[in-house]
Amino acid sequence: VTVGYIYMLKLSHLVDDKIHARSIGPYSLITQQPLGGKAQFGGQRFGEMEVWALEAYGAAYILQELLTAKSDDVYGRAKIYEAIVKGEAAIEPGVPESFNVLVRELQSLCLDVELIKKPKEQLAPVGAE
Repeated sequence: VTVGYIYMLKLSHLVDDKIHARSIGPYSLITQQPLGGKAQFGGQRFGEMEVWALEAYGAAYILQELLTAKSDDVYGRAKIYEAIVKGEAAIEPGVPESFNVLVRELQSLCLDVELIKKPKEQLAPVGAE
């Protein structure tokens, strides 16, 4: 037996309000990574466990694309767009912007960090050890 007023409220979880997708969109000014959340028109986060799942599956090229060019590799983003438009092959991975942020933070602590690049002919082929 109920005594008193009963309030009925509609639960408004509609698909149109929940669904969100993005192909391109804004990036963070500092880290150059995609923003998060529907309100900022951000992308879906590809977390640590999802990376582990792709590692276990052996999807190295997809991981390389997700963690560099589609994330915070500014030069790589432009080169991938150019390669798609021209119908060319994949690009070489660049240096992620998060690494540059880390280097700047270490330099602010008076630690000198230098990135030394080897020419391609000095790199050993895969499995030649």
